[in-house]
Amino acid sequence: MAMKDFSKREILKYVGDYNQILGIRDCTLNGGRAQGVRAMEIKNGSGLEFTVLPDRSMDISQLSYKGINLSYLSKSGIVAPQYYNETGIEFLRSFYAGFLTTCGLRNVGSPVEDDGEAFGLHGRISNTPGENVSSGVEWVDDKPVIRVSGRMREARLFGENLVMNRTIICSGGENKFEIIDTIENDGFRREPLMILYHFNLGYPLLDENAQFVIPAVKTRPKDEVAEKGLDAYHETQIPTPGFNEQVFYHTLAADDNGDTSAALINEKLGLGLVIGFNKNSLFNLTQWKQMGAGDYVMGVEPGNCYVEGRVDAREKGVLEYLEPGETKEIKVTAEILDGSTEIDNYKDKISKLLGR
Repeated sequence: MAMKDFSKREILKYVGDYNQILGIRDCTLNGGRAQGVRAMEIKNGSGLEFTVLPDRSMDISQLSYKGINLSYLSKSGIVAPQYYNETGIEFLRSFYAGFLTTCGLRNVGSPVEDDGEAFGLHGRISNTPGENVSSGVEWVDDKPVIRVSGRMREARLFGENLVMNRTIICSGGENKFEIIDTIENDGFRREPLMILYHFNLGYPLLDENAQFVIPAVKTRPKDEVAEKGLDAYHETQIPTPGFNEQVFYHTLAADDNGDTSAALINEKLGLGLVIGFNKNSLFNLTQWKQMGAGDYVMGVEPGNCYVEGRVDAREKGVLEYLEPGETKEIKVTAEILDGSTEIDNYKDKISKLLGR
C-alpha cells in the first residue's frame, strides 16, 4: 500500500512519531556566509524532499526525489541576507539559485534607474527575511498536509509598502507541492509590480539527455546570442567551458482556465519536473539556458514581465501596477514525473494543448 493511502492511525501503527517518514525539521545553518540562515527541511513520505529558507524570502534551496537531486546550487553557496549588495549586478554574489529564487517585487532583470531610484539586478525580495513564519503538519480528511508560511515586506519610509504572504503546501505521499503568494499594496500610491519565479534545475536531472518540453506557440530570443541557439532551445548538452548563456521568451498554449506548464524531462533517468502556472497572472515564460562548465543550469521562469528591467517593461506596455489596497494572488506548482508512463502522459497533454 502506498504511504499516501494511509490514515493517521494506520501510520502510527508503524512509527512512534510520524516525523520518521514525513514532516518538517526546523534548523539553522552554520559556517561561512550561510551562518545563521534558518532552514526548514521538508519530506513528505513519497521520496520528495526540499528545503525552505525563511531568511531568504521563503525561497527553496534544495529539491530532491528518492535521493536524486533536481535543483541547482551556484558557486556562491547559500548566503545570509546581511551580505546582500543590491548595487548593479552584485546580486550575483548572493545568488545561490537553489530550486527557487523569487525576483521582484519592483524590478526584475537588468539593473536600472527609474524615477530617481536605482534598482539592482532582479530586485530585493529574495534577500528579504520572512516575518510571522509558521509551519506544521495538518491532518485534512485524515491525510497529512505539510504547510509552511511567512510574510515578506518591501517597504521604506516615504516610499512603497508592498507585502508578500507566501504559503507552501505539500500533501503527504504525493509527488508535488504548491506555492501560493498573495501580494498586497498596503501603501497609498500606485506601485509597479514585477515578479518572476526563477526555478533552477540542475544535475543529474539536467544533463545531455534532458529535454525542455513546453507547449510553445511562439518563441523569441532575448538577444543575438540566444538567436544563434533558437532552433535548439529545447536541447541540452554536456557542460561546456565558455558557454554564453541563452535566454528565450516563450508564449505558451493554455487550457480554458489559463493553466499551462513547462517541464525538464530526462527519459534516461526516468524523471521529469513540471512547473505549472496560470497565464492570467504570469503571462510570460523565460527560459535561461546555461550549459557552462561550473555554471550548468536550466532556468524555468514564469513571470509577469521580461528580464530587461522595469523601464523597458514600461516602454513595452507590459509593466503591471497594483493600486492602493489591491491584492494579487499567484499560484505555482512543482510536480515530479516518475517513470515512462507519467512522462508519456505529460507529453500527450502538451500535444493536446497544441492541437496535435
